[in-house]
Parts: sequence; structure tokens; C-alpha cells
Amino acid sequence: MAVDGIVVVDKPAGWTSHDVVGKLRRLARTRRVGHAGTLDPMATGVLVLGIERATRLLGHLALTEKTYDATIRLGVSTTTDDAAGEVTGNTPAGDLAREQIEAGIAVLTGEIQQVPSTVSAVKVGGERAYRKVLKGQEVELTPRRVVVNRFDLLDLRRVADVVDLDVVVDCSSGTYVRALARDLGASLGVGGHLTALRRTRVGPYSLDQAHTVEELERAFAVVPIADVAAQTFPRYDVDGPTARLVAYGQKLPGVHVGSGTVGIFAPDGTFLALYEDTDEGSKPVAVFSG
Repeated sequence: MAVDGIVVVDKPAGWTSHDVVGKLRRLARTRRVGHAGTLDPMATGVLVLGIERATRLLGHLALTEKTYDATIRLGVSTTTDDAAGEVTGNTPAGDLAREQIEAGIAVLTGEIQQVPSTVSAVKVGGERAYRKVLKGQEVELTPRRVVVNRFDLLDLRRVADVVDLDVVVDCSSGTYVRALARDLGASLGVGGHLTALRRTRVGPYSLDQAHTVEELERAFAVVPIADVAAQTFPRYDVDGPTARLVAYGQKLPGVHVGSGTVGIFAPDGTFLALYEDTDEGSKPVAVFSG
């Protein structure tokens, strides 16, 4: 029987996030596997997956802040804003000064309005944008608010008429790093696209905790759901009679578990549910027992 819990995978290049889900379904011997935060096939790095009941826990985890190491090429534009697309333009970028590039990066830092790449998973009229593009349909996406907390230039290399930038990006969910590459190139008048992307952190989960597919084939490493809840949420332990009420998703009049979302645990350490306070007591946010 599969263990309820979280698996942190170091996704290999060339795999879709769904490919990883399929692999873990076979390794865990269950269909109940889901992931948080899709990674493009060309990207590598941290992909957080839930097994069994932990698939429902994913939506309650603080996974909105993400960190990426990326390489941006200035001087070349593509249809997909990354190296997987066809080249749509070449403009010599070799004369760009570092100060110009850093000024362009500064404009794309903070709270910004970003138009996602057309070849993206954003839904337009109920259908993914990339599916419409594949059908040859025109796709026009509206800007959305995203937050780029950090966009730092680590290294700069000039090769003929192009400039390659190694950058690190801390950003909110919904931010497209390849759109940052596109917009930086556009602002500098030379075009740009992403040539490499590695996600190093999703919320509290980093590469230090991630396992390659090969490592998981040798030893399937799952963080049990109780450990995930205890590490993520304030803990509130209840007695046996109260545990039975929690297991059935009952409100707890007069019981105040604390501020925010709190993990409720049975006397034997079993993780039962997430609760939150109300004026009258506490109520369930999500129940995981049974």
C-alpha cells in the first residue's frame, strides 16, 4: 500500500511534469499522485508531488514562492520565448553595456504586469493557450500581476552578436521566467529568449531535499504526511474523543486551536486534519483521516 506523503523530485530535462507523475504512479503503485507547479520539459529541478491523501494537502502548502537559476540569450527571439521554439529574429546585442542590461532587469523586478508566453498552460476560453497555438490559432493573453522579488545578474558572456546572461530569479507563482527573458530582450531592442532553466526551490522545498528519478527507483523516498503537516503548520494535539470528532469533520465549539491554519493530531501522532479558529471555536479546513 502506498504511503501518504510528499515526494520532492529533481525533474530531468526532456520530461514533462506529467511524465514524472506517471513514473511515480508506477513506483508508488497508486493512481493517486499529483504535482504542484508545472515545469516545462526543457526545465529541470524541484517538482513537489503528493501521494495518496497528500495530493489534497498540496493546495494548502505554502508553495507560492519559487527560485530559479536561468540563462537568457539576448539578440535572438523565438516563437516560444525559449530554446525549444523557432527563431523569429536576430538583432546584434554584442554592444550592449552591462549597465543597460542591469537597468532593464531592474524594471522587471518587483510587482509587475506580465503577459504570459503564448505557448503556455494559461487557459483561453477553457482551452490551454499552447493547444490553440499548435492548431494555428491566434492567441492574445492579457497581462497579469506577478511579483519578482529578486532578479539578479550573476554572469555575462559575449559570444559574437549574442549576450548570454546567468541570472537568479525569486518570484511568485504564475511568473514565467521565459517571459522575463522575452521582455528584457524587447526592452533592450534586441530580442531575447531562455536557453536554460533550473528550479532550485518551491516554498520550503529545495534541491537539497530533492531526489532524482534514478534515486527514487533505487529507494522510494516519501516524507510522510504527518511529518509534512508538523513541519508546515502549527501543531495542536487532541484527546481520543476529540480525535473522533475531528475524523468526521465536526466543528469544535469552544476549542481554539490558534491563529491561521493548524494541523490537528491524534494521541498516537496520526495527522487528522487542518482546522482554523472561529469566534465560536474551530472548524475544519480539510480532513485527512480515513
